[in-house]
Amino acid sequence: MNEKTSFGESVAKDFTVGDIVEWTTWDSNAESWKRNYGVLLSIQNEIRSNRLVSISRVMPMHERFLELEFFTMSLRLVSHNDQIEIDV
Repeated sequence: MNEKTSFGESVAKDFTVGDIVEWTTWDSNAESWKRNYGVLLSIQNEIRSNRLVSISRVMPMHERFLELEFFTMSLRLVSHNDQIEIDV
């Protein structure tokens, strides 16, 4: 039996938990797209509308205790988690 991959799984392979990602939202007041940034918390395959799709959960940088859910293909990678250097 062939096991089908989820929709968006090929894109999800480029992400790892802890990556900085970007997505856009429409700002109707400015009539332009606004860029948003956040930290990738998890990636899971879930059934949505009778189809297996890749869903990502992201914590926005502007709201620490909020968790948003996105179709993984709608996210863009800004920085891998291993590329971030933190001085202590």
